[in-house]
Amino acid sequence: MRFEAKLALSNALTKFLLVLLGALVIPPIVQRVAVVHTDLRLREKKREVLALVARDGLAAFVREERNETYADYNILKQEYISITPLPMGTRATKTRFFEERRQVDKEVEDFRILSCVAPAGNGAGRPYRLEIGSSLSTVELLTDTLRWLALWVLVTAALLTIFTDMAFAHWLLRPLRTLSTRKLRSISHPSEFSFEPIPTHTTDFRRLDDGLNALMRQLQAAFEKEREFMSNVSHELLTPVSILQSRFENMLQDPSLPERQAAQLVESQRTLHRLRNTVRTLLLIANIENEQYLRNETVPLAATVADVLEELDDRRQQREITVSTSLTPDFVLPQANASLLHTLLRNLLSNAIKYNHEGGQITVTGRPTPTGGYQLRVQDSGPGIAPANLPLLFDRFRRFHATGPSAPEGYGLGLPIAQTIASFHGARLWAESELGQGATFVLEFGAVK
Repeated sequence: MRFEAKLALSNALTKFLLVLLGALVIPPIVQRVAVVHTDLRLREKKREVLALVARDGLAAFVREERNETYADYNILKQEYISITPLPMGTRATKTRFFEERRQVDKEVEDFRILSCVAPAGNGAGRPYRLEIGSSLSTVELLTDTLRWLALWVLVTAALLTIFTDMAFAHWLLRPLRTLSTRKLRSISHPSEFSFEPIPTHTTDFRRLDDGLNALMRQLQAAFEKEREFMSNVSHELLTPVSILQSRFENMLQDPSLPERQAAQLVESQRTLHRLRNTVRTLLLIANIENEQYLRNETVPLAATVADVLEELDDRRQQREITVSTSLTPDFVLPQANASLLHTLLRNLLSNAIKYNHEGGQITVTGRPTPTGGYQLRVQDSGPGIAPANLPLLFDRFRRFHATGPSAPEGYGLGLPIAQTIASFHGARLWAESELGQGATFVLEFGAVK
């Protein structure tokens, strides 16, 4: 998963937990707010009633001589006010709030009640008890309204912050995406690396870019030294190898040479021949990597495959291996090197013969790819390659097949040469295999421009 997606997922999870916590915490808080709001409203009505009683007197509301209670409630019976005269000498009390069931007319409701004892008319006259009640259904309605309002505000804020965090993370990580796509993802060789600085004002990304540029410069320098060393050593070795081979040939022509020494010279000449082939192979790889070959030929793959199979026909018949080819349609490379492509396909088909069973089969197929390129597959029916060896298959001087008297000769340079030639033509080469199921080498060319 990409870092940006992980960051967005983390932010979304954090917001979800925040909303969940809010859903647990908000209801009691909102309920408390609704109760406090109701109490404040009851206090306000208390001040209004006290002001009216102080102005008009208690007689304006009740008949004191009959100790009648004044009561007033709204039409929906959600609120009521009652004023009850009390005996003289009753002390005034502080305001208190409580919840109680009260009967209003013929209905019983749960009320939040404000109750207090107050003197009438600026402290003169009979005291009275004032009760102002508000139905709890009103409080519950207010609580539900506030709860849903708070939850919707919380959810909306969480969603907005998720999108803003995603947008900010997308903008903030843009240099890292640029670094990944432009400098790393499409690079198959150090020489293709771009040292152009990425546009960013973030110090960490700038340091990462500078460090990567410095590392790639060192890597490029190491590759150049390796190429130069390989090329120089290969050139320098060819001359003494040729001289030694000539001397061995001259010594073998001496009629007085004993048979035992002659056999040793022949064995030494074989070793020298293998050394010369190895040196020439390394020199070929160095020349290809240094781009000392031209790509100015038009090469059809089908004709090249047919030429290679014709060259290898004797070896194929010796091992009684059958070959089937199907390149439909044919693929033509407009800018290629025919000799190098011939070498590439020869190495692949030669390995398919060499590491196959007696009486085995080789299948060569070529098909267009959905992206406009072309994929050539060389499949054999051999013993296959262990999964642990597949990543190291194109390393130089590595061989993973059986060794011994019957093992095929070679020093593990055929596939590295094929890989180098494929890269030279902008193609990809990889292997697919399972033990006991044979091996398939896939050569994929990009779309022809």
